[in-house]
Amino acid sequence: MFEKTKRYGILGLARSGISAAYKIRELGGNAFLSDVQWKDKIPAVKELEQDFECEFGGHTDRLLECDEWIVSPGIPLDTPIILKGKTAGIPMISEIEFGFQIKAADSKIIAVTGSNGKSTTASLIHHILQSMGQKSILAGNIGDAFCSYPIHKPGIDFIVLEISSFQLDLIDTFKPNVAVILNITPDHLNRYESFAHYAVSKMRITENQDANDTVVLNYDSELIRKLEAQIRSKILHFSLETCQDPVKACKDDKFICLKPEQTISIYNLSLRGPHNHANTMASLLAVSALSLDMDAAVSSLKSFKPLSHRLELVAAVNGIFFYNDSKATNSDSVRSALQSFENPIRIIMGGSDKGEDFSVLTDILIEKARKVYVTGDTEAKMRQAWMGKVPLVCISDFETCVRTAFNEAMVGDTILLSPACASYDKFKNFEHRGETFRQIALKIAREHEKN
Repeated sequence: MFEKTKRYGILGLARSGISAAYKIRELGGNAFLSDVQWKDKIPAVKELEQDFECEFGGHTDRLLECDEWIVSPGIPLDTPIILKGKTAGIPMISEIEFGFQIKAADSKIIAVTGSNGKSTTASLIHHILQSMGQKSILAGNIGDAFCSYPIHKPGIDFIVLEISSFQLDLIDTFKPNVAVILNITPDHLNRYESFAHYAVSKMRITENQDANDTVVLNYDSELIRKLEAQIRSKILHFSLETCQDPVKACKDDKFICLKPEQTISIYNLSLRGPHNHANTMASLLAVSALSLDMDAAVSSLKSFKPLSHRLELVAAVNGIFFYNDSKATNSDSVRSALQSFENPIRIIMGGSDKGEDFSVLTDILIEKARKVYVTGDTEAKMRQAWMGKVPLVCISDFETCVRTAFNEAMVGDTILLSPACASYDKFKNFEHRGETFRQIALKIAREHEKN
């Protein structure tokens, strides 16, 4: 737990590390900051150097003088400094764990994890709570860091956290009142020994829960059902496939049903696609566990706006539609995107490799894609998976790739950016990739307005 006399080592100076450092300072503690990047890569470096003792350009043995480390989720746990710290017996936690240790007792935590859909679900829960007049904050792996808010002070009703597996790897006492596990499918296999290790990491969100807490689970996942035995909290299931017990939220052709009596037409939702209907059910079940007015919760769904870079319509040019799904950084996300459209799809894929087997998408690409346009570092791997099985072209330049898809498109076609990969081969992050796609689409639209 937090102690003013401790010297905290902060490894990694992205938003979570910096927020934790300033929270420690605010609470009267002492922090030493360390990052592998040089000063010119660190935002607000002058302020950090004024306020803290820092080192840049590498993690040194000075960190071994600290009592406890708060480790950025971006730092793999097999790096030399982490291994050295483990050998020295230094306790290591995530910023999520630190925030939980210092938060006021009156605020309840709703924590959302899963391979896909975390941001949408966490944002939807936050939207529902705010629409109902609750004081809610949205933090974690989305927006601002957990510790950037006055979480140590009373008065916040609910804290909605989007949480990645990397953040869960270094929890200790973290105990959400409501946990949500949307799905567990292959992802980040470049960081984990195996898919099984990745799944165990995701399930850690429930490890400190008890019978007073609730977990919302995807009943359609055989893996999650197998892992249920270790859970001690109350379980609420949602499903796209069945409405039979023990499922508490389900979907038929036209309605989402929340037992025993709430229903909402899928045509009244701004979120499209079966995966987003699952996200909606999970959100409603999470709110239902808080004993709030569910009629008001259902009503608030109609005013929710989809997040950027997630099946976002960015342009329509002469009957051809451009959809930005840059957040689809794994195969399961791409599968969900393809299932969300009835019209022919020209899909743009590729990026930096996360260790996935792209052949798992072969059948649905045959079914849904008119043509696949591959770009980025995974070009050779994707070509090997799909050449001769689906119509395929490889184009290294991103803009040329998008323009080629447009030039070959017919009226009614959808041009879908859904990469199945991370973005770091050519872009700063998935937002940068999605915004680049948007600007290219808008440029094409302007060019055709002049004709």
